Amino acid sequence: MAKFADVILPLPLPTTYTYSIPQELRERVQAGCRVSVPLGPKKHYTAMVAAVHDNKPDDCKVRPIEELLDETPIMLPTQMKLWEWVSRYYLSSLGDIYKAAVPQGLKGEFKPRTEQRTRLTPHYRNEKAISIIQNVLNRAPRQKRLLATYLEMSQILTGEPIEVSKHKLLEKAQVQPPIYKELVDKGFLESYEVEIGRLTTDDCATAPLNTLNKAQEKALREITDSFAHKNVTLLHGVTSAGKTEIYTHLISQAVERGEQVLYLLPEIALTQQIIERLRRVFGNKIGLYHSKFSDAERVEIWKKQMSDEPYSIILGVRSSLFLPFKRLGLVIVDEEHENSYKQQEPAPRYNARNAAIVLASFFGAKTLLGTATPSIESYYNATTGKYGLVSLTTRHREVKLPDIEVVDIADMSRRKRMTGPFSDPLADAMSKALQEGKQIILFQNRRGYSPLLECKTCGWVPKCKHCDVSLTLHKNAGRLTCHYCGYTIPAPKYCPNCEENNFIHLGYGTEKIEDDLQNLFPDARIARMDLDTTRTRAAYEKIISTFQEGGTDILIGTQMVSKGLDFDKVAVVGIINADTLLNYPDFRSTERAFQLMAQVAGRAGRKDGEGKVFLQTKIPDAPVIPQIVKNDYMQFYNSQLQERMMFHYPPFYRLVYIYIKHRDVKVLDEFSEMLGRHLRDIFEERILGPDLPPVARVKEMYIRKMVLKIENNLSQYKVNETLLDIQQAFTQNNRYRSIVMFYDVDPL
Repeated sequence: MAKFADVILPLPLPTTYTYSIPQELRERVQAGCRVSVPLGPKKHYTAMVAAVHDNKPDDCKVRPIEELLDETPIMLPTQMKLWEWVSRYYLSSLGDIYKAAVPQGLKGEFKPRTEQRTRLTPHYRNEKAISIIQNVLNRAPRQKRLLATYLEMSQILTGEPIEVSKHKLLEKAQVQPPIYKELVDKGFLESYEVEIGRLTTDDCATAPLNTLNKAQEKALREITDSFAHKNVTLLHGVTSAGKTEIYTHLISQAVERGEQVLYLLPEIALTQQIIERLRRVFGNKIGLYHSKFSDAERVEIWKKQMSDEPYSIILGVRSSLFLPFKRLGLVIVDEEHENSYKQQEPAPRYNARNAAIVLASFFGAKTLLGTATPSIESYYNATTGKYGLVSLTTRHREVKLPDIEVVDIADMSRRKRMTGPFSDPLADAMSKALQEGKQIILFQNRRGYSPLLECKTCGWVPKCKHCDVSLTLHKNAGRLTCHYCGYTIPAPKYCPNCEENNFIHLGYGTEKIEDDLQNLFPDARIARMDLDTTRTRAAYEKIISTFQEGGTDILIGTQMVSKGLDFDKVAVVGIINADTLLNYPDFRSTERAFQLMAQVAGRAGRKDGEGKVFLQTKIPDAPVIPQIVKNDYMQFYNSQLQERMMFHYPPFYRLVYIYIKHRDVKVLDEFSEMLGRHLRDIFEERILGPDLPPVARVKEMYIRKMVLKIENNLSQYKVNETLLDIQQAFTQNNRYRSIVMFYDVDPL
């Protein structure tokens, strides 16, 4: 009979806390249950039980659990195992993982959704009594109509009785609530509440699987053969090769074996297109899970996965890997290269692709990584034998790869062949596409109207008062906004420095491109897909479905438009300025540029012939540009591999970024220099820094950064233990207690 419980609190604490289990709860408290516990003099939290045992802590007074919130666990042992792995590998507290993994409704009071229903009172539930009511109501026609409607809907006189929603009854009878109340007051009807789910339960018609073409059939056989020897396989398929059809066949095989499937996507924007395709085949066997769902919906999906009838397939973004799975057999990570799989802020800073591989290993399940532009690390693992490798080199229905034309916009500007951000070749191609009834996608990886507003008279530039960045103009909102902390001010009419009205806009955001397009093509139907226009689930779905149905001619977007969306009528794709990708100060910038531009280009040329892509740049001689034009992944990969080996970067070394933050820059520099010296004593030349990151102050906190490069043959876990010991030792000093220090393992 266990007397103590180690619990995880939803706080960034370095360890679990131990509480005593009251006598009356000792037979009932289990690992995976939630309990209410006190912390400090006044606070109370919903904690997750990690373990129960008989070992009383020696060094502290143990307080009792106040309340058991679950009679049966709401978490499975494999989930706890995944939490522990994420905590250990990514140097995150279990409390941070608890906050990220569990829906908010399970960390507090969750109110189920209910519906008010109506029925006859017990005295009138027979034909004779109903006949009496009808006679009584002869002089009250609306009450009589309401009763007749109830009798029809409930089938109480004609067949097996069914429950009747009060709301639907009033709607169908076309009467107001006071009429209903009169029947209740007379004792004829009564109301009662029933708990109902938010999840779709209606049966939907399903269709058979689509037949695969020869290339897809070959790839499917090779994946199956690979899974016989490897737990992880990389499917490298060109854009529009029909990878989703292959996934669907693999999912069908897994479901027939009685296994569950986790299908991960990098962006919520993709889930709507994919869910429609999968529901046609799998109906209500598939559940959707992402952050745009209400918290109550996410709680209900969690509970369904713990029930005796869980979804066979979960389609979702990175957080869905924390859901309960009982018989996981297959994990698909689509667009595996996407940096959206890496959680950046807040902690835990985990990579969902890598965590999904680990989760699959707990079940002995197989993992398929799919993409047209594999990450350097995944392709290296595939070519060195750690993963299996399957290639799919032909597009579905033999659609040609798009023709990519590189446009030197520096030269175009000199020759006055630019209209705003559009070169003449791009503008002409857009005009022709619109005349032919085709669609256009434009890619610019900056939202807002103008990244930089400057006074032409005195050079004043508006800056964020909390961060070391300039403010971005959002013209439609009439605001200047910081994209780091959210600080916003009204756009000035006059320069506060010289009081002149002489502003110029430097650079182009998606909002300004939309403005310029409306001037260039006033009759075109234009939509914008970026963070500003897709803050709700409905907004995502509307933009995508309208474009897919031909209701939009031109779609402008940030990197959201690059991520696997399939549109049949896209004839022209414009990459407005490739230089913003290539000039970012990071060793992965070339890889990201290749992936993004190749993926964006892949949106062109779907069903109706070859598409045309215009890649606008001021540096057309950059080595990666011809690699993108030729869709030559191998040349790109080999050139990057040489650089990575030379400069000690992944896949040959693992990285840990060390961030230190403080409001006092002097204290920060003192601490970071001291920490840097100590780390160099241990790790020697593997430590770089401390240095200033590209943005050295965010939300009033100054930032310093160090980079630790670790050879692959060194134990990541031993390195992590050393880093945690150093952090604990250094931050215990009273002078440095307010220092914020954290690690980013395998950063992207």
